[in-house]
Amino acid sequence: MTPAPKHALALIALSGLILSGCAAPRLALPHVAMPHVALPNVDLLGRRDEPAPKRDRNADFGDIPYSTWSDYDPPYRFYPGDEIEISLPSAPELNKTVTVQPDGRISMPLIPAIMAADRTIPELQASLSDAYAAQLLRPYVDVTPKAAPLKVFVGGEVGTPGVYDMIGDGDALRAVIQAGGFKPSANLKEVILLRRGPDGRGMMRTINLGKGLKSPSADLAPLRRFDIVYVPRSGVANAGLFVQQYFRDLSPVQFGFSYAVGSTTTK
Repeated sequence: MTPAPKHALALIALSGLILSGCAAPRLALPHVAMPHVALPNVDLLGRRDEPAPKRDRNADFGDIPYSTWSDYDPPYRFYPGDEIEISLPSAPELNKTVTVQPDGRISMPLIPAIMAADRTIPELQASLSDAYAAQLLRPYVDVTPKAAPLKVFVGGEVGTPGVYDMIGDGDALRAVIQAGGFKPSANLKEVILLRRGPDGRGMMRTINLGKGLKSPSADLAPLRRFDIVYVPRSGVANAGLFVQQYFRDLSPVQFGFSYAVGSTTTK
């Protein structure tokens, strides 16, 4: 009879110990080095995780040019704070004067709040008529904006930059005067006017308000709602600011001049 190999006897003894409920002895198994294999990144669905392509930030945030200036008068749109007179000819008891709330909505009887901000008069009329269609047989709604001040932004070299409400028709010169007038460092010949165009992009033009102070026929640029009037610094003022910042604020050496006249020195 051929004797059994040693490893076969060890397996038989290990099986007997497991079946008998005894703890199996620890066997020192030889260490086998496994070769390193680079596995691709795969999710649970078996899709390969490929690196995301690099994005060109300059393409995402490129310079957006201004639109060509146009005197096109866009339709009136409501904004928070506007007062609106709403009347229903078929149900005059529902007539109401409402104010556009900060969230852009208005509240009317019998219907949920309606979004009014950034909507024109016909758009708001249609929304209200649709909302009252389930309540009234003739749900026609008349919408009339109440007189609102002309809100403009004035900045740059003026006395008090800020947001101003102008009553009635206004122009750039009146807006600057209401903001405290021009500073001595202002450039009156190149005042900038910014406005939203019909496509939503900004439009820019320059105004020579220096002529407006001398000639009654000069272009004073009539303003519209939410226009921005910016008064830049004059070239002399910019040069003076550069000298001040460089020689006084930025330079570590304090410059001075000395004149020797006889035995007297003046600095």
